Amino acid sequence: MSKKKIAAIISEYRPGSHADVIVGKYLQGFPTDQGFFEPRVELASMYIDMFPDNDMGRAMAEEFGVPLYNSMPAALCLGGKELAVDGVLLIGEHGDYAWNEKDQQLYPRRHFMEQICGVLGTSGRGVPIFNDKHLSYNWTDAKWMYDRAKEVGAEFMAGSSLPVSWRSPWVEHELEAPLEEAVAIGFSGLDIYGFHTLEVLQCMVERRKGGEIGVAAVTCLEGQAVWDTAGELWSRELAEAACAEIADKPEGAMEDHCQNPALFAVEYRDGLRAAVLMLSGYIHDLAYAARVDGRVEACEFYAQGHGGPKGAYAHFSYLSLNIEEMFLSGQAQYPIERTLLTSGVLEAALTSRYEGYSRLETPWLDVAYQSYRDFPWRPRGPRPAGACLDPWPPQGGGHDG
Repeated sequence: MSKKKIAAIISEYRPGSHADVIVGKYLQGFPTDQGFFEPRVELASMYIDMFPDNDMGRAMAEEFGVPLYNSMPAALCLGGKELAVDGVLLIGEHGDYAWNEKDQQLYPRRHFMEQICGVLGTSGRGVPIFNDKHLSYNWTDAKWMYDRAKEVGAEFMAGSSLPVSWRSPWVEHELEAPLEEAVAIGFSGLDIYGFHTLEVLQCMVERRKGGEIGVAAVTCLEGQAVWDTAGELWSRELAEAACAEIADKPEGAMEDHCQNPALFAVEYRDGLRAAVLMLSGYIHDLAYAARVDGRVEACEFYAQGHGGPKGAYAHFSYLSLNIEEMFLSGQAQYPIERTLLTSGVLEAALTSRYEGYSRLETPWLDVAYQSYRDFPWRPRGPRPAGACLDPWPPQGGGHDG
């Protein structure tokens, strides 16, 4: 039986890019704590939008015999006139694209999605699509991508690798958990890693009693205003509990090391209050804590290559294996609505920042969904071991978000 054929639509393919750590695994295999897994699908074509001086996409295409097409329709149709693949990887992360006044990089994910869905629509056949990271830098385009996938009958997944990274200790709220408040801890740029930290928060709080019904308002703060609103907009107790689970951090309080903290205060429509706290200079991993029925639950979210061995970036193995499972089964492994919502919250936070750190009401973020009970590919323990620590891939680029 022939393998399902997958097209990769890529913004840029260089060492350490998301094309490297995702598409590369569909060529070379998936190292995990459970062992090494060969791809069960065939990467049949690639389109690459930009070729920097350190491009590796051409060399990888040649080495693995993957046709590299000069247009997205050609890649999807394998040089013909109709859709000829069974799934699409949309990797619109990295590349020399403009930034706007809100410090958002304007990746062309909607443009890529328009091209993909145009081919699906004219071919009369929907196939699964995975979109790497958030759907778009603006809500209108993000919602369009979500709606358009439904129109053409395409199963749709998206998001960060963090929800399928290691957690130490392993924490997963039971469905219908009575959450009272929550904090996610992150670092680095608000656009690039603010999204990852929002996905950490959302993959946990979506399991609360009643499920997800959306976000009512978002406020962004920076600098001293963050410390001043502890206890009002975010819980110091929860933030310290989350940070306590991160092994690699300096001695002393967070204020001693983080000169410009940032906060996304998230007010959910059901009354839950949560926060994303960005602590660059203090930590280099992500973490989460919540108060659940009066007790505190906390864990580190560990992504291989941040503070420890570079290795295989095997959290992307778990992400890629879940994507592969969708390609094989035709069913998303977790809700696309999670990333639709985090895309909207991120834009709202950066708009709040741009508009003088105002509280921004978000009636359009009325995204309702239920978390899935489980999905097959993810680690169940703390930091990576075994196959995940082997130097891989051979080119050894450093991942950058």
